[in-house]
Amino acid sequence: MFVIRLRRHALAVALPALLLAAAAPAHAQPPRAASGRLPERTGNSASAVDRVADFYGAYIDVLNGRGRSHLADELREFYLTDDFRARLGTWEKEHGGDGVLRAQGLPTSWAVAYNDSGMGHVWTRVTLTWTGNGHSTHTVLAVQSDQSSLRISDIHEDT
Repeated sequence: MFVIRLRRHALAVALPALLLAAAAPAHAQPPRAASGRLPERTGNSASAVDRVADFYGAYIDVLNGRGRSHLADELREFYLTDDFRARLGTWEKEHGGDGVLRAQGLPTSWAVAYNDSGMGHVWTRVTLTWTGNGHSTHTVLAVQSDQSSLRISDIHEDT
């Protein structure tokens, strides 16, 4: 009798968790590498490329969760040079969009890769993916960082 009660209790405790796991969307599962292992995500605070990736990840997450908020502005203040923030404000007034994304909407994903370096700068290629109506489009941005401060000092569409 004790075993039956224990099994019923275990089922009552486990069933809600199993239902939640079954109802979770497929994209909630972490991506797996070809080997079947979970991929690692690493970063280096001395890498301009990693800092650009950190910025875009945090910035897009904030916009998705809170919209253009004080936190988004703080991220801009931390990751972007003062001069570039001023120029970004001018671009946004002229184009009516978000100058960091060079768009009015929000991308569904992003990828960041090293592109080039020289003359005290590092250039990173940021690919933003926009998904809707059953298809995806991409915007490729050239992001310039100052090598000394690792702060973003320019962004423009890469053609």
